[in-house]
Amino acid sequence: MTIEVDARGMRCPWPALRLARAMREAADVLLIADDPQAGREVAALAGEHGWRIEGGEDASGEGRWRVRRG
Repeated sequence: MTIEVDARGMRCPWPALRLARAMREAADVLLIADDPQAGREVAALAGEHGWRIEGGEDASGEGRWRVRRG
């Protein structure tokens, strides 16, 4: 089951915090965020926990990352 976390309009660290909360409940999360720092925060959090990341930011600056456990 994939959980979708819509963090558009939230500034860091909120998108990363919402991602961390969702990963406690699921092994597959789709995070949508538009904060320019979100990609760096998500990468750091995933590296810390050993999660895999797919996706990134599009031309408009909105990011979509699928995050999965190890």
